Amino acid sequence: QVQLVESGGGLVQAGDSLRLSCVASERTVSVNVMGWFRQGPGKEREFISAINWSDGVTNYADSVKGRFTISRDNAKNTVNLQMNSLKPEDTAVYYCSLCTRGTYQSRCFSGAKYAYDYWGQGTQVTVSS
Repeated sequence: QVQLVESGGGLVQAGDSLRLSCVASERTVSVNVMGWFRQGPGKEREFISAINWSDGVTNYADSVKGRFTISRDNAKNTVNLQMNSLKPEDTAVYYCSLCTRGTYQSRCFSGAKYAYDYWGQGTQVTVSS
């Protein structure tokens, strides 16, 4: 069973930066896409960003484009999310996710929650104004 462990959340002020990391426990797992989602208070879980594991191509939600950067370390099975210029509306629990099925790769890349196989436990990010 693959476990995803996130780290790096915390409490910051508007305009600050945070870097989230997520490591997959199994080095042998077949990784096609890794993604980040978030769920704010009283809201649905929403797509933030995804990265193709093979070529590093990235995708972002409009709400974070230009402020957040996703990156990967294939050797360490790690995906990172650099978050700059944080806003109070970025406050949420942030979840790392893993897509292993090749047939679902495009759906995972586009942010379809149902297409992801594994989820982390989430890390809280709170941005004060």
